[in-house]
Amino acid sequence: MTSEKESTKDFIAELRQNRANRIESLKNTISELNPEAMLADGFDDSLAGFDSHGRAIYFADSIIQTLIERDGMESEEAMEYFSFNIECASVGDYTPIYMWEE
Repeated sequence: MTSEKESTKDFIAELRQNRANRIESLKNTISELNPEAMLADGFDDSLAGFDSHGRAIYFADSIIQTLIERDGMESEEAMEYFSFNIECASVGDYTPIYMWEE
């Protein structure tokens, strides 16, 4: 039983490390493609990719979920915060893009 638990822990640790490596790789690629690209601070786990101009693309639903889980916001509060303080915050041509999956 213990080896099964250890195996599961090792697998989860490997998944987390792979995710961290993927995020770091995406951030490096975005920086190489467009040194002026803006990133959404505190939402690395929501980074989905980039467009042909090197703008960062984020999963909007994931950002809202982060606001709920990490910051303790209620669902409606998180959606409102995202809408007014993140999605609508334009910082120029290289403002991140926020993608909805549904």
